[in-house]
Amino acid sequence: MEPVERLYLDALMEDPAVPGHSLRPQLLAGARARRRPAAPTAAWAEPYASRVAAMDALLASAVDDDWSRVIVEGWTLQELVAHLAAKDGLLAASVGAPVLGPPLGATDALGRTADVQAYERARSPEQTRRDWRAQADALCRHLAGLDPATPASLDGVETAVRDQVLGRCLETWVHADDAARTARVRLPHPVPEHIHPTADLCARLLPWTMLLSGLDGSGRAVLLTLTGPGGGEWHVPLGLEDPSVRELDALPGSDALRGSDALREADVHITADVVEFCFLLGGRGDPASFPADLSGDLSLAHDILASAPALSGP
Repeated sequence: MEPVERLYLDALMEDPAVPGHSLRPQLLAGARARRRPAAPTAAWAEPYASRVAAMDALLASAVDDDWSRVIVEGWTLQELVAHLAAKDGLLAASVGAPVLGPPLGATDALGRTADVQAYERARSPEQTRRDWRAQADALCRHLAGLDPATPASLDGVETAVRDQVLGRCLETWVHADDAARTARVRLPHPVPEHIHPTADLCARLLPWTMLLSGLDGSGRAVLLTLTGPGGGEWHVPLGLEDPSVRELDALPGSDALRGSDALREADVHITADVVEFCFLLGGRGDPASFPADLSGDLSLAHDILASAPALSGP
């Protein structure tokens, strides 16, 4: 089965946390019947398209109580979905894709979120779900014709559209997990082929998270080893003017740093689970108690972990 066609909710049917008398199994069976596959898009945008499909499958199982339950940031599930639609719409506007929902006024994430949430509060939760999915699918279809290096801007930050889309993947993944945990169901993680590029983005963001935290990493580097399906190893210079991040042994026969050579060129070595590290960058988890194996300059290691969530937001 292709990753974008994976049935994300199969694992939920056997959730031991669901009481025996619960209607959740029947609701989930209905959700599976109503699930929609990921929208066709460019190969580099499939991690985002697949997370949208997973979130949509989860929303298909929601009942009235679920939609009115507060999930995160004081937002109900309906308001959270409106927030995702707002940010997807801002990225769509940046690359010339259709922007759905209320007329585009505010162009910052919080302002647009407030506009879309106000618009969706007058609609049913199912309409909000359809509006969000329509916006995400419109963006995915448009991305199919774009070069991944095309400049795109979101909230004043301009990068290649591929990285912006991976950012949307991470946020959708994190918020889908927020919603699933609140509903006491398990939503499987992305397939390894989709986790890996997201982890690569997180590794490349470390110089920025340090800078935004008021820390100067110039001239120093970390060897980052992320374990588990979709993981890998990266040599990350921590200054913005330093050489670019290198993924080690990314290609057979590559001349990237390897093993002890990479360790000698790094000031610190951090080893952590790939999913937990992505979630740390996504604003989930306590950096002070983050489970990681550290060696080398421990003060620098703690600075890296403490600053990791700096780019996360609502």
